[in-house]
Amino acid sequence: MEKTIGNTNRIQTKNSLSLRLRLVFIFIILILTVAFAITIFLVMRKERRENVLHESESVLVGLSDSIYSDIQRYKELSRLVMIEDRLVKFLRADTDEVNNVLINSARRGILSVLNVTTMVDSVFIFRNDGQYFATNRGKYMLNYIRMEQKDWMEKIINKKGRAIFCINADDAIYKTNGGPIITISRAIHDVVTQERTGIMCMNISSTFLEQKVITLHNDDIVVIDTTGAFLAGNEELIDYFDEDFTTENLVHVEKMVDNNDVVISGMKIPEMPIVIMSVTHVRKGMVPMETIGILAFLMLVFVAAVFFVGAFITRNITSPVFELTKHMEKNRENGTLEKIDVNIPDNELKLLEDSYNNMVDHVNDLFEDLIEKEQTIQKAEMRVLQEQMKPHFLYNSLETIGYLAMDAGADKVHSALETLGGFYRNFLSKGDREIPLKREIMIIKDYLSLQKLRYGDIINDEYDIAPNTEECKIPKLILQPLVENSIYHGIRMKGEQGTIKITSFLEEDELHIIVRDTGIGMTQEQIDKVLSTEKTDASDDMGGSFGLWGTIERVRCYCDKDDVVRIRSDIGEYTEIEFILDAHTNIFKGVNDDRKIDGKAS
Repeated sequence: MEKTIGNTNRIQTKNSLSLRLRLVFIFIILILTVAFAITIFLVMRKERRENVLHESESVLVGLSDSIYSDIQRYKELSRLVMIEDRLVKFLRADTDEVNNVLINSARRGILSVLNVTTMVDSVFIFRNDGQYFATNRGKYMLNYIRMEQKDWMEKIINKKGRAIFCINADDAIYKTNGGPIITISRAIHDVVTQERTGIMCMNISSTFLEQKVITLHNDDIVVIDTTGAFLAGNEELIDYFDEDFTTENLVHVEKMVDNNDVVISGMKIPEMPIVIMSVTHVRKGMVPMETIGILAFLMLVFVAAVFFVGAFITRNITSPVFELTKHMEKNRENGTLEKIDVNIPDNELKLLEDSYNNMVDHVNDLFEDLIEKEQTIQKAEMRVLQEQMKPHFLYNSLETIGYLAMDAGADKVHSALETLGGFYRNFLSKGDREIPLKREIMIIKDYLSLQKLRYGDIINDEYDIAPNTEECKIPKLILQPLVENSIYHGIRMKGEQGTIKITSFLEEDELHIIVRDTGIGMTQEQIDKVLSTEKTDASDDMGGSFGLWGTIERVRCYCDKDDVVRIRSDIGEYTEIEFILDAHTNIFKGVNDDRKIDGKAS
């Protein structure tokens, strides 16, 4: 007892729920602290990243809008150039009418339009007959091979006078100093005849892009074309170019450069082959104090909630559980099974107390049922023994043996006495409550041998015992009462020769034993009374024999269930009683697993 109490105390000190809850609360507080630190880190990182993205978006979108706006003004300027009267006159002139005077006049007309800007580097005018001139504000080279390619001309012509934006006139015009130019190409159509009279290429110096970048005072911006060629800004940033930036949507790419987080942003200017990029380092910074204050407040709220939950659980769960355990342990120490009465909150634990008390009542009822059932079994066994040892049976058997001694001689007397001795020897079975099925069959065979001495050939017996069922343990003398019932209330009442057949087989871990006779049969009312779990006047209906109903009750007690028997009968033809014994009950404890074969024996 002291050892058990010591174990209980040790459980309460080392594995108690309250101790575990304290450890859980400490763990939760640690987790909250770590989560708070991680949250601050993530918030700082997120805000720094959002600031970088917002800054990059603001700069690039603003720069894109500014460049696009200027290019649109140059596009309108190109439209004014196309309708300048002196240029129209030059384009309408026949080939043999073109001379220097006409060319210089057209050049002056174009320059008069271009006086409003200084960023138009030159304008090239190409007639349909191949003659051309340029305003020549710089020195240029023409790539005649490219200009003679079909796709170069078709791109411009197919636009039908609308502007095409490209770099270096789509590789057809280059500045001799190697600097890039932005070209606005248009097909020129006569305003009267709508016939195409030539092509104009207005070349804008990339200097205006450089000026746009300089005004931003930002060294982390570069302007390139869609192929990645440098136009303006920080040329070192070209290495960060990505094809994802060639769309008109702003794209952000995060990379690690020299162990630093870098956000690369880029976008294409609408309608133009120009890409602007910015490379921004995510700098370390502090989170606004308001954010930190909010997070700290939330952490304090969580910690307070944890302590509140801990106190609530201790008051409403752990303490009542200890009280319940204390009273249950007291029952165990006293060796009693009594109800407990604990002052605990009226909640689920109160239901646990009620369930325990209900269990105590149920267990006590089970104890009473078991005692009553054991007494019933003992009474049934005594009644069976008494029934089987009826003096009239012993007397009749001895009387028959006496007649044999007088009429037949000593040999048959000896055989009859041996049969009677074997019957009572197996009948007693050394006081065992369970015997193998094969021994029960031996009892039946000896019993029927003695009955045949009395009734002669009126009784035939047959056996179909599956070999794998012979060693199965069954309650002693559950078949003999059935056979006796078949003789006295079946075959003998019919007044003619009859057969008693006993069959056994295993099926789905259940032992089936069938006793069949060809007697007068049973009515359904008789069957219902015999199968009733309550004792009725069935024994009176069956001629005063206790055997059938009492045997069924014995088997029910041993198997601890009611559904153990089936009775089938046809009036005037047969009666068949089948016992179905569960292989998982204790009556099969002597059966080897390798002998349990499913299926009925042939």
